Amino acid sequence: MSKQTHAFQAEVAQLLHLVTHSLYSNQEIFLRELISNASDACDKLRFEALNNTALYEDAPELQVRLSFDKAAKTLTITDNGIGMTAQEAIDHLGTIAKSGTKDFVSKLSGDQKSDAQLIGQFGVGFYSGFIVADKITVETRRAGATPAEGVRWISGGTGDFEVETITRAERGTSVILHLREEALDYANTWKLKEIVGKYSDHISLPILMEKEEWKDGDLIESNNEEGGRQPGGMVKTGDWETINKASALWSRPKKDITDEQYADFYKQISRDFEAPLTWTHNRVEGSTEYTQLLYIPSKAPQDLWNRDKKAGIKLYVKRVFIMDEAEALMPSYLRFVKGVVDSADLPLNVSRELLQESRDVKAIREGCTKRVLSMLEDLAKHDKAPESTDGVTDVLSEEDKAKLGQYSKFYAEFGAVLKEGLGEDFGNQARLSKLLRFASSTHDTVSVSFADYKARMKEGQDAIYYITADTLAAAKNSPQLEVFKKKGIEVLLMTDRVDEWALNFVNEFDGTPLQSVAKGAFDLGKLQDEEEKKAAEEVAETFKPLLAKLKEALKDKAEDVRVTSRLVDSPACLVVTDDGMSMQLARMLKQAGQSAPEVKPVLEVNPEHPLVKKLDGSVHFHDLAHILFDQALLAEGGLPADPAAYVKRVNALLS
Repeated sequence: MSKQTHAFQAEVAQLLHLVTHSLYSNQEIFLRELISNASDACDKLRFEALNNTALYEDAPELQVRLSFDKAAKTLTITDNGIGMTAQEAIDHLGTIAKSGTKDFVSKLSGDQKSDAQLIGQFGVGFYSGFIVADKITVETRRAGATPAEGVRWISGGTGDFEVETITRAERGTSVILHLREEALDYANTWKLKEIVGKYSDHISLPILMEKEEWKDGDLIESNNEEGGRQPGGMVKTGDWETINKASALWSRPKKDITDEQYADFYKQISRDFEAPLTWTHNRVEGSTEYTQLLYIPSKAPQDLWNRDKKAGIKLYVKRVFIMDEAEALMPSYLRFVKGVVDSADLPLNVSRELLQESRDVKAIREGCTKRVLSMLEDLAKHDKAPESTDGVTDVLSEEDKAKLGQYSKFYAEFGAVLKEGLGEDFGNQARLSKLLRFASSTHDTVSVSFADYKARMKEGQDAIYYITADTLAAAKNSPQLEVFKKKGIEVLLMTDRVDEWALNFVNEFDGTPLQSVAKGAFDLGKLQDEEEKKAAEEVAETFKPLLAKLKEALKDKAEDVRVTSRLVDSPACLVVTDDGMSMQLARMLKQAGQSAPEVKPVLEVNPEHPLVKKLDGSVHFHDLAHILFDQALLAEGGLPADPAAYVKRVNALLS
């Protein structure tokens, strides 16, 4: 193929402009990204060679090499991995196929501080080379192709790139960075070793650099008697040395690994720029043998709620990389967990389909799930400092002090996802229930567990009361809470969109039933004295004629109309039957484009409210009845079916 010029995909061109003009907060991440890409290329070759060992050609030892030429102002990262064909070079280096690129570009231009985290997260690490280079040359040959099928790709990071065929004896890829004047520090042995030690020390391939040694200056002739000497300097010896540990971190004993090394390894495999919240490293032996190194991030990724994105654990078999996102190893509700599983039992040719059926994989999945839940339980246990006469933290070890507040941080990022497990993992439902946290009518922060609530329940209270709403303000100010506030009964406030769905799968906690304050007839049981119950019954009997008229006027909107003692200040509220779908869930389903049954709520009225008393005998009865219903609907978070009619009725009464 003769030299051809191609235009970059529009998104790549926009990305390159940002890279070359904006990304300077942490320049050195370019090397981390390019070494990771080189390692991935070697992993892909190792995987493809499972069925075709000829792909190794005459170089079975996989490695990454770093070299530089100060005179030419170049830095080269070479791997002997899978390599690329000409079309693959055009596709992989000229376009970004991953979803979320536009979102990446918008976030990058809006917040340059997060550039290092985002550039790895969205899989565009190759382009980070333009942070330090004004031109990049890529020379590559795919494993199994002939030397004459080599490819050269060149771009100055502007609007286009060139591709041509070359002769390349070695398989794999060389990325040659033509360094900018201000980036010549990266053509330096100690600088490169420092960055590799910081970011890529745990790459399980050897990263090689040519050794250097000091050479004294040479004597030179001079016309004067003193003569002279050329200055000495470092020169390359021709021998190559490994500058990383080149061993899989998870295969080493825990006692030999520092916290900093664990954190660096996490950053490498997750492309996250922040340290993890916590991690666990274990070798599991028994009917199934495997090693697990699992991390919980400190921040939720940008695409946590993107259901099209695969998420999972890196799978190795006897330290041979098999696949990047083995979602079968971790349930969906723990999709934020990052890490590595290395199995001693699975076959090397395992596929995603076989993973779904394998008993060993099922055992690994269960083991990983239990280990993650144990990590979370430990964080939750130490989230608050115990009370002490000498100070709240005096009784804690240094390790436990470090865990203070960690679970609250985790829950703020991942609590909503964790709740999905209530409907997906019935075997661990009880453990998950203990990990849930909510705000309540007496605690504004999301810190109340079911166990905390039970410990504060009033004598005679036989249910855990809760309410679901779109926002914390809507939940706190809901009319359904009025009598509970009056009697000092705590109510859990649930405001995550997943709450309504998740609670369909949980009816009780530790033997105590959960009761929505917006479902079913009002009954506080022993918390309501006999006089109150008798008075309520008498009022209900007195109001029967008015209730009948209201029911007739609202027959198209309300399933029933009844008096209630759950209201104190409000004239009315809406509830649904015990087994009915809540109005909030029905709205959520419709907003998501899913079918939902038409919910006809029950209108409950407060017989002591002036507006309700005014209804009897009013010439505006029909309008007042509809206003009463629509106001209750607004207070519940809904909207009137006919907003214009509602406004018209209110205006008519006001005038």
